Parts: sequence; structure tokens; C-alpha cells
Amino acid sequence: MLPLLIKEFRTFFSSLIGYLTLSVFLIATGLFVWVFPGASNPLDSGYANLNVFFEISPWIYLFLIPAICMRMFSDEKKQGTIELVYTRPVSEMGIVLAKYFAALLIVMVSLLFCLVYYFSIYKLGNPVGSIDSAAFFGSFIGLFLLAGVYVSIGIFCSSLTENQIIAFLMALVLSFTLFIGFDYLADLPGFQNMQSLIYSLGINEHYKSLARGVIDTRDVVYFGAVIVAFLLITRTVLKSRKW
Repeated sequence: MLPLLIKEFRTFFSSLIGYLTLSVFLIATGLFVWVFPGASNPLDSGYANLNVFFEISPWIYLFLIPAICMRMFSDEKKQGTIELVYTRPVSEMGIVLAKYFAALLIVMVSLLFCLVYYFSIYKLGNPVGSIDSAAFFGSFIGLFLLAGVYVSIGIFCSSLTENQIIAFLMALVLSFTLFIGFDYLADLPGFQNMQSLIYSLGINEHYKSLARGVIDTRDVVYFGAVIVAFLLITRTVLKSRKW
């Protein structure tokens, strides 16, 4: 599994697309945090927080992660190299996990770069260190888990088709629905009695909970369950070739 993971990770950074994808994320978040004026800009507001970063990042990842994952299986199918992958001494689940962790590692690289924002705000605070570190790292963990869900969805959608654009669009729609779709559904007339339950089915409710700085095991279990579910479904898709 490890050789396949390393291969996927290297493949991503062997082209300009890999660096371009990470650059888009870092530039976009940097613009919202430091450049665009307004109350969300720490330099304008005078508050030592990075709320805007954690508010905008899920939406940026909503487009970038499907773009990262769309080629994972689709490209293999289109080029006919998927059968070579199957000949490796790795199970279907091993293949899925190798591609999943390769994509997740790529996302983690982009997140680690953003720790620079934390240390900058930490030093700029008056007094130094006045940033709410618990809220930051709670949100950071929440964003990582959210990205993990997006990656699992992207891998699943890529396994369904050999067309990368279709895989991208399916992952985008499915990720959007799971992130914010349940919130819209809960606000519709007729669902008021089940509003709390419907909210809890979506990512946003659990993401906001972690952003408060308290790591609730229910939120972690939710993210873990969704990730495992999509990975198992992806394995089933790969196994279906034998049916």
C-alpha cells in the first residue's frame, strides 16, 4: 500500500497542476485574511482571530479537493492502467486507502502552510499571544476532518467514472449537499419539528461545534463514520468488477 501511496503523492507534484492547486488555496485564503478590507480582516478589526480563514476554507476546499481527487481512479480507467493497479499485491481496500491517504496528505500540506497565519496573529496580538488558541486548533482539527470527508467523497466519485470532469462535478455536488444542504433542508417549512436532527446530519453543524474549541467525541465520531462509509462504498465499487 505504501508504494502506491508514494506514487500517487509524487504524481500529483510531478506536474504544474499540483503546485497550482496548492497556490490557489494559499493565495485565496491569504487574500481574505490579510488583503480584503472589512471586519473579518484582523488588521482592520483589531481582533486577534482567524475566523475568516475557517469560514472561507470549507468553500475553497469544496472546489479544490474534488479537483485533487477527480483523477485518482478516473485517469487510471481512461488510460487503461487500472488493471495494473489491480495486479499489485494489495487488496481493494488497500488500493482505496493508498489513494485516500495520498490525497489527504496533499491537503494536509496546504493546511500546514496556513499555520503561518496563526503564528503571525499570535505575534501581532496585544499582548502577544492573545489569540484564542483553543478555538484555533479546534477549528483546525475540524477543517482537517472536513477535508477528510471531502477527500473520501472525491475518491468515491472518481471510482464511478473514467471522465474526470464528471467525477469533479459529482464530488462537488455531493460535498456541497453534505456540507450545507441539510441546513437548507432543516429551514424549510414542514421540517421544524425535526430541525435539530436534520442539522446534525450535515457537516456544518459538527464543524461549527469543533470551532468553539471543544473537541466533542460525537463530532469526531460523525466525521469518522462518514469517511469510513464512503471508503467502504468505494471498495464495493472496485469489487463490483468481479461480479
